[in-house]
Amino acid sequence: MRKFLLVVVLFFLVAGCSKVEDDVATISANRDSDYVNTFNDLSLGILFDFNFYLPDADGRWVNLWVEKYQDGKMEAKTIAQLSYGNSPSAVEEGHLGFGMINQNDDETSVFLYGPGVSMRPTLEEALLLENAMSTWDYALPEDEKVELKLNKPTILAGYRQTNGNSMRTYAFNDETSAEKMITEDDLVLLLKIKIEEEPPRE
Repeated sequence: MRKFLLVVVLFFLVAGCSKVEDDVATISANRDSDYVNTFNDLSLGILFDFNFYLPDADGRWVNLWVEKYQDGKMEAKTIAQLSYGNSPSAVEEGHLGFGMINQNDDETSVFLYGPGVSMRPTLEEALLLENAMSTWDYALPEDEKVELKLNKPTILAGYRQTNGNSMRTYAFNDETSAEKMITEDDLVLLLKIKIEEEPPRE
């Protein structure tokens, strides 16, 4: 009898935890997705792909954008921006990400996408530095879902360049580390996401 009661209690605890998790927006890096592998196989450029889960999608607004910093200063215009919301579905789940096509050329095309929505690739001239050392990476822990809180911007990935001969490692989502990275690197692109209950004001 005690074993039976223990099993019942454990069942409800697990069910309760699952319910809480289901009510929270989450995102995780999808480093080895078909999207990423196709991009790599065709040598198209760089793709950051994520698994995105959004509950209450019919009452939420998703903002996805890319900021550019050069010589420690943020450019007024975002490199790319995608905003969508008020989905007809209560839950949205799928791929979300940012891509750069021909990042080694003078003319680089960029695009953003989310579950069931995307922006056309747009051409960005002189987006990156020429003959500079480059590195890029996800800002999220590997094989881990990260909770996305309402109205709080989260860095998802970054692309960095320097005219020097070495590059340091930084923690993207540590505020002090991120500020130091922006100051010390010659160019930084940051992919960010923010979830709101209302569409962004223009």
